[in-house]
Amino acid sequence: MSSSNFNVRPAPDRVITDIAAYVDRYQVKSDLAWETAHYCLIDSLGCGFEALAYPECAKLLGPVVPGTIVPHGARVPGTPFVLDPVRAAFNIGALIRWLDFNDAFYGRTVVHPSDTLGGLLATADWLSRTRVAQGKPPLIVRDVLEAAIKAYEITGMLALENDFTWDPGLDHGILIKVACAAVVTRMLGGTRDEIVNAVSNAWVDGHPLILYRRKTSTGSRKSWAAADAASRGVWLALTAMKGEMGYPTALTAKTWGVYDVLFKGKPFKFQRPYGAYTMENVQFKIAVPAAFHLQTAAEAAIRLHSSVKHRLEDILKVDLWAHQHTVNYLSRSGPLRNYADRDHCLQYIAAIGMIFGNVVAQDYTDRVASDPRIDRLRAKMAVREDKAFSRGFIDPKKRSNANAIRVHFRDGARTERVEVEYPLGHPRRRPEGIPLLVEKFEKNVSRVYAEKQRRAITSVCLDRDRLCALPVNELFDLLTASWAPAR
Repeated sequence: MSSSNFNVRPAPDRVITDIAAYVDRYQVKSDLAWETAHYCLIDSLGCGFEALAYPECAKLLGPVVPGTIVPHGARVPGTPFVLDPVRAAFNIGALIRWLDFNDAFYGRTVVHPSDTLGGLLATADWLSRTRVAQGKPPLIVRDVLEAAIKAYEITGMLALENDFTWDPGLDHGILIKVACAAVVTRMLGGTRDEIVNAVSNAWVDGHPLILYRRKTSTGSRKSWAAADAASRGVWLALTAMKGEMGYPTALTAKTWGVYDVLFKGKPFKFQRPYGAYTMENVQFKIAVPAAFHLQTAAEAAIRLHSSVKHRLEDILKVDLWAHQHTVNYLSRSGPLRNYADRDHCLQYIAAIGMIFGNVVAQDYTDRVASDPRIDRLRAKMAVREDKAFSRGFIDPKKRSNANAIRVHFRDGARTERVEVEYPLGHPRRRPEGIPLLVEKFEKNVSRVYAEKQRRAITSVCLDRDRLCALPVNELFDLLTASWAPAR
């Protein structure tokens, strides 16, 4: 008998078992990780509150079938919806991600680890309510923060040394799905074998293309794709808990595994073992809602506002310098057709910052984009790569994300070259950034809730010890609101 036909089920792939072992056993001891996880949670909730005002997001919320009743269902913060955990994961995830204002992390792949929070929060609330109904204690918010640290880490470690976007052309949502499948299975009480089954199914699942984030095809799916991935991860975890089998060589199987099908046979690389590195080094978006690599461009443009606001018609040329990733993916000329197109355009964001002295979510709407000054200024912009910026971007000791701008006037005068190396939400700028992140959260809470409820929410959410000890279902009861979709 040919050995190649001998039907022996192999041991699970090391990458899959490493994830399962980490989720199952790792004890988080980093005070910085716990502190940062708290800020990630409140910032993500705040992003969701702001997104409620946008009709294109609001239309996607709620149950699949109107009027569906789910016993002990998960709440969707800022709304009255009570949903099953899979649908709630999509709702919460879409709110967090919609305005592109949630945290980010990058290596060879750019990821938004807080995209996992939709799955974690929905599961935690539903599970807590179910346990209370059974006379058991609910999960507390500290349990969610621990789950978040681990979900962030899985996402970040896979992203550091592996390019999921350029060669296979996949969206980073694949990593959100894998992380949610692993961590949610553990939240549900799954064994290590059940985590392996869930993760393997996440790897063999269908994966979305990055098409909807790239230039002429950029569209609104980029704002709900990760929510879709998180909800799928929750579903795969629930399925694993019912005893559904896994596929141990999902990555390494010859011909049909992920490596051969999508990565030309190349295995994943890892820079470091799983720990709390991603959470400790996550980068917040504090200054503006925009693509991650454009945060420093917005800061530079805003600094130039006072020098150019009265001389817009006198501008001859605008030089912009960026690292290679920004030049390749976010430098765009010609028509910008929708919100998603605009918040991923370097020239558009630079123009908005210089004209208005600020960049807010409303600046990507058709109404603001119709201002003729914006496209006139965009047409005068020349983008080039700064090699030092590109080196700093990939240097693990720097992890910078720089942009620079200089404006030239018709009379020969020019501004200084305004360069911003690290965005406001970078770990190197934590002392400066965290007070503004808290201010961002408080502002977003006030968008949704009346004064009494607003005070109650901010009081508990800004007190980390008190928040960590709070049952998840009680937090979500506090975040429930009467709400009508924006029109």
